[in-house]
Amino acid sequence: MSNATVMIVDDALFMRNILRAILKDKGYTVVAEAASGIETMKKLHDCNPDIIFLDIILPDANGIELLGSISKIKPQAKVILCSAIGQEATVKKGLDLGARYYVQKPFSPEKIAEALESLGG
Repeated sequence: MSNATVMIVDDALFMRNILRAILKDKGYTVVAEAASGIETMKKLHDCNPDIIFLDIILPDANGIELLGSISKIKPQAKVILCSAIGQEATVKKGLDLGARYYVQKPFSPEKIAEALESLGG
């Protein structure tokens, strides 16, 4: 699945840069990046990512609520939740709502590989 397309949603540019570098190194194509909920929804209409890395805490949105909207627009996209805060209840809710995996920040190439492998790729 290394030719899969990815969208990165994170308000921190340095986090998007780290994740983009790891994904590129693994052969994935990053088709879009967004720093907010509004930007995510706008960009989702223009691209068709196979995988979405979704930060739980965004400046204008709750990643868990955003997950519901993403699922309606792109039901085939596999969502991997990301957060520095290990809020178990929030993470569980996200997984119950259809997210496929959770990766805690800071990212390591190993954690990202594990998340991608969990998707069956």
